[in-house]
Amino acid sequence: IKEYGEDRAGLMHLILYGLKGMAAYTDHAQILGQEDDNVYAFFHETLNFLTKGQFTIDELLKTALKCGEINIRIMELLDKANTGAYGHPVPTIVPITAKKGKAIVVSGHDLKDLAELLKQTEGKGINIYTHGEMLPTHAYPELKKYPHFIGNYGGAWQDQQKEFDAFPGAILMTTNCIQKPKESYKNRIFTSGLVAWPGVTHISDRNFTPVIEAALSAPGFPEDEPEKTIMVGFGHNAVMGVADQVINAVKSGAIRHFFLIGGCDGAKTGRNYYTQFAQMVPHDSVILTLACGKYRFNKLDFGNIGGIPRLLDIGQCNDAYSAIQIAVALANAFNTDVNSLPLSFILSWYEQKAVCILLTLLHLGIKNMRLGPSLPAFVTPAALKVLQDNYNLMTITTPEADLKAILG
Repeated sequence: IKEYGEDRAGLMHLILYGLKGMAAYTDHAQILGQEDDNVYAFFHETLNFLTKGQFTIDELLKTALKCGEINIRIMELLDKANTGAYGHPVPTIVPITAKKGKAIVVSGHDLKDLAELLKQTEGKGINIYTHGEMLPTHAYPELKKYPHFIGNYGGAWQDQQKEFDAFPGAILMTTNCIQKPKESYKNRIFTSGLVAWPGVTHISDRNFTPVIEAALSAPGFPEDEPEKTIMVGFGHNAVMGVADQVINAVKSGAIRHFFLIGGCDGAKTGRNYYTQFAQMVPHDSVILTLACGKYRFNKLDFGNIGGIPRLLDIGQCNDAYSAIQIAVALANAFNTDVNSLPLSFILSWYEQKAVCILLTLLHLGIKNMRLGPSLPAFVTPAALKVLQDNYNLMTITTPEADLKAILG
């Protein structure tokens, strides 16, 4: 800040956070064999640019938006990687209650680690549950084919200490989102990928024998819980499959508006805004959701409009790529642009991946987005003014006021 001033330093942080998020997605895609040299070149160019020290606010903003552009390519690679390896997600009913028996819960973001664990636990009498951002994996055909892949346990990352403490089995934490493990489960939590913790066993070669042994020696769930379910799997491929139905519902007035409510979750006060907003969305509107922000409302029953569920879970945070494809397809169907659609973005942010997705949406020229529960500290008043002037980016206020402003 001393060297560059608050505004330029803030924009440099915006770029760095964007690059960190992009790097995470690039790594996930690379693990499944999808790469692009142009992406790596961009990282080099941008880091080199930031070392120059001589840049204007306009140059920094231009670079931030370029991050957003390159991130589309990265998310495309990751989508191709995930769907190429495990098939296109299909709408799937997922139990969110426990079944009697030994258990392993998998959290984080790594599909390959989950796939390997499912293979290695076949026929061993262990049920596999997802947690956090792994929930959408139940929709991938090559993962859902395993009969012992039976449901989702718990909610978003910030509740893990309480939830893992109560989980009567082994825990596998794949890349990202670990909190300091409590002593009560430190000997039955394992890490893999780019996540680790001092004193916790790290599995570097996807040989999950220690996890399996820990699960077999733990008590497991004593009985079946009364079943409750939710639906996942509404990626771009699935939604495009019912595009005609959706378009006709919009034309007939059965669907008046779409709300994309999603992003990162966190423990900060003010995030109940997203629960309240979702509950207040009128019955003639559809909610698209993605990332762990969905846990604020995804267990509520929203019903359907003419057979189309009112809550469509698109997937993980990187499945913002799917949301963009859906929005563009809708715009094309109505011969308009995304900003002219009856579509509003209500976003929650917490860390770097949410930042690179925001930069992607800005690069695409999407306006009138609402962001909360508060703005990143590096978005200074001057930077915010530029984003407001060019994109009408807003902070959330109250669910009532924001809904009224959107729908009139």
